[in-house]
Amino acid sequence: MDIQEEEFLRHIQATFIEESEEHFQTISEGLIQLEKSHKTKKSTGIIETIFRAAHSLKGAARSVDRRDVEKICQTLEDVFAALKQNEISLKPENYDLFHNTVDTIKKIVSITDTKQAPSEFVIVKKLINQLRELTKDKCENQVSQNEDSSFKPKHKNLGNTPLPDIPEKDPVVSETVRIASAKLKPLFLQAEEMIQTRIAHIQRFAELQDINDNIEKWKNDLKKWKNKKSKIDGVHYNEWQELNEHRLNDVEDKLNTLTKAFENDIRINKRLVDDHIDGMKTILMLPVASVVETFPRLVRDLARNQDKDIEIIISGKEIEVDKRILEELKNPLIHLIRNCVDHGIEKPKERKNINKPARGTIKFLFRITENHRLEIIISDDGNGIDWDKLCNTAIKAGIISEEAVSKLSISEKSSLIFQSGISTSKLITDVSGRGLGMAIVKEKIGKLGGTISVESQTKIGTTFSLIVPLILSTFRGILVEAAGHLFILPTVNVEHTKRIKKAEIKTVENRETIIIDNQVVALVSLGNVLGLDTHDIGYSPNISDNKSSETFFRILVLAFNSIRIAFHVDEILGEQEVLVKELGKQLKRVRNISGACVLGSGKVVPVLNVSDLMKSATRTEMAFIISSDEKKKSLKKHKLLVAEDSITSRTLIRNILESGGYQVVTAVDGSDAFTKVLTGEFDLLVSDVDMPRMSGFELTAKIRKDKKLGELPVVLVTALDSREDREHGMEVGANAYIIKSSFKQSNLLEAVKRLL
Repeated sequence: MDIQEEEFLRHIQATFIEESEEHFQTISEGLIQLEKSHKTKKSTGIIETIFRAAHSLKGAARSVDRRDVEKICQTLEDVFAALKQNEISLKPENYDLFHNTVDTIKKIVSITDTKQAPSEFVIVKKLINQLRELTKDKCENQVSQNEDSSFKPKHKNLGNTPLPDIPEKDPVVSETVRIASAKLKPLFLQAEEMIQTRIAHIQRFAELQDINDNIEKWKNDLKKWKNKKSKIDGVHYNEWQELNEHRLNDVEDKLNTLTKAFENDIRINKRLVDDHIDGMKTILMLPVASVVETFPRLVRDLARNQDKDIEIIISGKEIEVDKRILEELKNPLIHLIRNCVDHGIEKPKERKNINKPARGTIKFLFRITENHRLEIIISDDGNGIDWDKLCNTAIKAGIISEEAVSKLSISEKSSLIFQSGISTSKLITDVSGRGLGMAIVKEKIGKLGGTISVESQTKIGTTFSLIVPLILSTFRGILVEAAGHLFILPTVNVEHTKRIKKAEIKTVENRETIIIDNQVVALVSLGNVLGLDTHDIGYSPNISDNKSSETFFRILVLAFNSIRIAFHVDEILGEQEVLVKELGKQLKRVRNISGACVLGSGKVVPVLNVSDLMKSATRTEMAFIISSDEKKKSLKKHKLLVAEDSITSRTLIRNILESGGYQVVTAVDGSDAFTKVLTGEFDLLVSDVDMPRMSGFELTAKIRKDKKLGELPVVLVTALDSREDREHGMEVGANAYIIKSSFKQSNLLEAVKRLL
């Protein structure tokens, strides 16, 4: 094992320890709540929370080859699975066993030497037997000799490697940062230079004090000369005048010297402050590797789950980026990986048929651009985007009309992929298909002040290009005035600042527009978009040309991804560097506002969030389009059928759907569900798979064969999570396949919303 791999294993082990602490806390809190609310309506949700935490801890333990922890968690998960299905009931003494289980796992995880001692093995075996006693009707009471041996951790790679001296919290997600001594040394040197600057400031103060004393003495002498004015002859007057000139020259010389000294101090101070800020920024900078180190394992697991062979190649991992930006980038990058694996790269057999290598490739390239921003290029050598399917999906979702689609260029069509609700996947799963992933990616990148674009060639592959800042602190902004208020807009999003004549404003389909670069661009008032009192709905002229008596308007054209909108403002006051401050805990999220900055005058000015602003502008512009018929349609209450033989799961799913505003009817099994869909009118079916009389697979297949019911959307919610089961679900015609072990309320609601 080389040093780099050993370091990685140490780090991944430390990450597991940190993650496990969160799951311990969740399970412990859940057990306390469950004991208090035993056999109440609230207990269902608590049991689900504990079940998920045990499941997640089991998966984390498996990833670092901690088989002892995995085996205990598996048994604990079995207990709560049985509890969810009302197959067992708990006694007060059982909670002592659960808490003891958590304490035991904590002790095992905290042991630095992963080689299990005989005494620890006995404790683990006894604990598992005690947990299995709770479900003895469902599984054997005793652990066989073969099973006993599986408790002993194999640790092929970790072996006896002790855990490294790593902080409890991972640098990427925690509030603490590991700082290299090389980064701290310049800060100490700057601090020493600041001491010298302080000494210089004391000296400048003393010099000013000396000048002030001389001026005070001079004033006193002037008073004396005034009292002797009548007695002064020509000779004495000349002496007095020479003395004043001498004193004036002396003060002037001292002030000139002091001014030059202050100018030098200002230069030194500026350099010190800039260096110190840069030094502090480097402390918050982490290598890209700290985020992408888990991506190879993620790609491997996703690929294996879909019977694909995929490798990932990452370049530029050594580039350092602001810790806060890395935190925000992680989820979007994972979304893009899932997209490449699920939508992009084909299965080995399909790739061979079109003369491609059986193994697909995903490439990540991180690099710094000329204007000192971070560019991330993610590409795959898959089948590319099916533009026709994408456009048809957008038309079906009501996002764009057939007529409008026919006029779009390829680059304009590519922007559809970032629309919420757009997905070309045939089946909605826990990996993809809900049409939300790319919309979330675009939103996250936009909040960072970045951009995202996509290029794709059929049968060749797809490339995503992201550009985001390297650091979050100062940036160039344009100061504008709208409706009597000052605002800062990020320069990076401002395409044009110009003045236009009133005659240039055209009305197209009841919308105000202007022509920019031979393209029609919507025109809105910044004040109106922000909901400010603008006195009138129209635009007020900013400039009057005295020669021609024409009126002009000041506008800014903002660009965000593929969207361009022109904003009318009262004044454009100039560009400057601004230091963005957060709004504080009380105002953590304010629509259209990303922060605030303090101008040189001391005035606090809001910094506008361009992503939000474009959405608000679009809503303002399109508000009149929604007809009363469409409003009524949007308020329609959809009727859903839930088929589930477990009363607990049936109640849970019904409550989730009803909380989402749907009308829900339930069926006790597949046969009951088929009878109800034949006799009633339903907009969607949510079904379990493993049910008596008729399974969910059989129910779905039967619905697809019926002419009347053939188009009914079907969502399968099941514990069967193998690849074969998912493919079977697709074959029989299911539209979505959601796994119970990774079940989330939001996943179900998103899938239903996507299909209706």
